[in-house]
Amino acid sequence: MTDDCKSPNSLPTSFKGDTGKGLPGEGGGEPVHDGMFASLQHRNYRIFFFAQLVSLTGTWMQMVAEGWLVYSLTRSPMSLGIVRFLHTLPVTLLTFLGGSMADRYDKRTLLVVTQCLALVFSLILYFLSLSESIAFWQIGCLAVCLGISNAIDIPVRQSFVVDMVGKEHLPNAIALNSSVFNAARIVGPAIAGLLVSRVSLPICFLINALSYGAVIAGYLCMRLPVRQSVSNVSNTRPLLRQAVQWIGGHPEVRTIFLLVSVASLFCMSYLVLMPVFVQERLHVGAEGLGWLLTANGVGAITGSVSLAWLRERGDRLQLSHWGLGIFLCASFCFAWTTHSLLAGCLLAISGWGMIVFFATSNTMVQGFVPDGMRGRVMGVYAFCFIGLSPFGHFLAGWLAKVISAPFAVSLGSMVGVVALFLARNLSSASKRGVASKP
Repeated sequence: MTDDCKSPNSLPTSFKGDTGKGLPGEGGGEPVHDGMFASLQHRNYRIFFFAQLVSLTGTWMQMVAEGWLVYSLTRSPMSLGIVRFLHTLPVTLLTFLGGSMADRYDKRTLLVVTQCLALVFSLILYFLSLSESIAFWQIGCLAVCLGISNAIDIPVRQSFVVDMVGKEHLPNAIALNSSVFNAARIVGPAIAGLLVSRVSLPICFLINALSYGAVIAGYLCMRLPVRQSVSNVSNTRPLLRQAVQWIGGHPEVRTIFLLVSVASLFCMSYLVLMPVFVQERLHVGAEGLGWLLTANGVGAITGSVSLAWLRERGDRLQLSHWGLGIFLCASFCFAWTTHSLLAGCLLAISGWGMIVFFATSNTMVQGFVPDGMRGRVMGVYAFCFIGLSPFGHFLAGWLAKVISAPFAVSLGSMVGVVALFLARNLSSASKRGVASKP
């Protein structure tokens, strides 16, 4: 870490990390290359990249099928919000524990355990869905179980990336991770839509369960050094307090966390309410749902590739603000359209802005944070990014039921615009204050 990154009052918005040469288990004599796919020169990351592509495709298939199943059973927008609430509530409660565990225990072992648990829960959902007597409460219980697994998996996985590529290629690896996630968003929903409409809904859950095997095998094939835990403290509270104090002591980082929190809480409801838009406003059916989510994924992967190509160019803080603004404007317009083609175009633009904002924010936080605190800080980030979303999903479902789905989505977008305006003003004031100091 540079001295700038330690200073409470001056954090660079673009950075160059350590060289990353000589990573243990990677062959220390290999030269470090730059480029759009620079992170793929690391063997461990190559394994991780392609295994995630398979697994996340299955995850998106399950997400689409689950939403369709829930809405078919209940015909209630609020039930969609409740299920997403149950999926992410454990992240709200347990993600700090996951971040502390990432700093104290072997990350690969933790990741293998969480993926094995997710595989089991997806298989249970598959067998239940084969029965026509499947109940909403059963889906809710499994959502909680998967959420518990994710609460540990997310901060551990995010802090594991630097172990595979080093700091030199960390921004590129985060951009490529976003590319994998959003490539799966393109393929997964399209396949799920076709399978639900032409084959069967349960097959999506089975494919997702099997896809976890790719990630488990990938983790076991990696060659990683033995790392010492950073702390033997049994109580996690002092460890978490250090992370929160570090975040609070850096204005730029604090602003990032606040914007991510607002976006997660108020601005992601369009994904949860998508079955409502598809069936009640756009009238395009299950295949249409898959293609609309695919359009959103196309925009997102375009944003990811853009970030991988940009690498160190430009001011990341400004880029993240522009991304958030574009995401919010496109989401607001999507909420009120009744034309499926226009809706797809707006979702593509929204996906681009969304991923530019979130991936750039993640890159800045991971570039600033000290290695010994990475897991805990990413645990806090996961809380802001995912842990707050259950309350937003619940609120969106309630607003959609009481008023309308377009109102719920557009209101969230307006809240995000206000937060972005305030954040930009605070950022400008902070820079003027630093510049005025002798």
